[in-house]
Amino acid sequence: MKVIFLKDVPNTGKKGEIKEVSSGYARNYLIPNGLALEATPGHLKELKMREENRAKRTARETKEAQNTAAKLSGKIVTVKVKAGEEGRLFGSVTPADIAAALSSEGIKVDKKKIELAEHIKSLGSYTAQVRLHPEVSVPITILVEKI
Repeated sequence: MKVIFLKDVPNTGKKGEIKEVSSGYARNYLIPNGLALEATPGHLKELKMREENRAKRTARETKEAQNTAAKLSGKIVTVKVKAGEEGRLFGSVTPADIAAALSSEGIKVDKKKIELAEHIKSLGSYTAQVRLHPEVSVPITILVEKI
């Protein structure tokens, strides 16, 4: 019996895959547990439509990420913080602070997408990586200044 896997099943098939399995295994285990569907023409058409929609969504997300990356490339973000006499900060600059500075300039970036190579605990210039999408990443320069 041909089935469409809805979830990964170890040693049998991966999600979205169409495979031939024994009819007993399909009827008694895969289908009742929601791991697979019988490969009928209707189910195959539905699977094809889902994959097309997923491809369109991925393409749209990649394009949006590339547009944001174009805005961010070569960007110098200035973050103003309180600091002591020797340039040591009272705390540290976090990805949330950088995201707030970017949003004040009109660019929305989630703080979870900003990766710092090191903790920023003193005044100066630093580089951070912004991962907008698994395929799109852009470096930005962070300038930490005293208030």
